[in-house]
Amino acid sequence: MNKLLGMLAFVRVVESGGFTSAAQRLGLSVSAVAKNVSRLEAELGTQLLTRTTRRITVTDFGREYYASCRRVFGEIENVETALRQSQDVARGKVTLLCPMFFARINLLPRLHEFYAQHGQVEVEVKFGNRYHDMVEDGINLAVVVGQLRDSRFTSRTLTRSHMLCAATPDYLERHGTPRTIDDLLSHNCLVSRSALWQFKESGRTVELAVKGNLVVREGDALREATLLGLGIARTNWWLLRQDLAAGTVAEVLKSHRVPGRSISVVYAPTRFLPKKIRVLIDFLVEITRTNGG
Repeated sequence: MNKLLGMLAFVRVVESGGFTSAAQRLGLSVSAVAKNVSRLEAELGTQLLTRTTRRITVTDFGREYYASCRRVFGEIENVETALRQSQDVARGKVTLLCPMFFARINLLPRLHEFYAQHGQVEVEVKFGNRYHDMVEDGINLAVVVGQLRDSRFTSRTLTRSHMLCAATPDYLERHGTPRTIDDLLSHNCLVSRSALWQFKESGRTVELAVKGNLVVREGDALREATLLGLGIARTNWWLLRQDLAAGTVAEVLKSHRVPGRSISVVYAPTRFLPKKIRVLIDFLVEITRTNGG
């Protein structure tokens, strides 16, 4: 039996004082209401209502059970109200997984703007670019770099860009500015993902094995090394976009760019995405929407 419907039918009969009025409130037939109450009594193994041709009386156990049912339905109503409000007002905690470089360069410097508009949202930031299972790990949103491999989740692209080579003006003044791809062989190249760098040359993709005295695996460390003038870095435009705009680094070999990796935000698919998550997604789009020149 549908116990919840049986409980609701019983509550409405008690409140209405009869099966007919209860049936009207529930939009059911009188016989359907009576059957649901009878099935509930059979499952509980006790009588909730005493029925006569003139009136319906609630038994002692029925009064206790009615009070319990009201508490249950009261809790359900509270939850439903909270859920409806969550779609109207952004409030509550959102757990965001993102790479360290993204938090340091893109998110944290502008997070005050988000809180100015959505002061009732609490953002918990976890650092990383990999997750086992977002739901099991308690992650609401994940900022992912590169190809998305988990088709179970919904994604939204934050930015796509190109790979570029860049160094500080000071480094280029001391060591010269490379004019051709082969000029990199005489420079200290900051190796990150691979020492085999790709470039566009005469409409085709070519590769060059570079050398350097520093290998860094994390994006924020690569940016720091570049800003310190330790060599020439090859990375996605969005890692150095603010430094390029500020003139603290300069791009070289601009005509030899190749496509870079995208940044996306990933979240569990649902028909009703809580507003606290929706507004944070919109904010992530806003702070990463500028394309590289």
